Amino acid sequence: MSAEFIIGLAGQAVYIVLQVSAPMLVLALLAGLLISIFQATTQIQEQTLAFVPKIIVVLVALLLFGPWILTTMVDFTYGILDNLHKYIG
Repeated sequence: MSAEFIIGLAGQAVYIVLQVSAPMLVLALLAGLLISIFQATTQIQEQTLAFVPKIIVVLVALLLFGPWILTTMVDFTYGILDNLHKYIG
């Protein structure tokens, strides 16, 4: 295994992590923004109000995007093991 291969693999891993986590992060960000706007307009300054909706949004996002996340991770892992098999075998 060359250094270029390892660096490329690390780059792919970082890209996959960003790609897989993006749906949950974006939806949690939007939920937090909406809750903050609601809190600012109603002047409700309860700190715990933002946590429950964000957790629910992230869980719903996991349910919706879970199969795609699993497929992406399995394909990436299969690619790693396939390349490892080429270098070892």
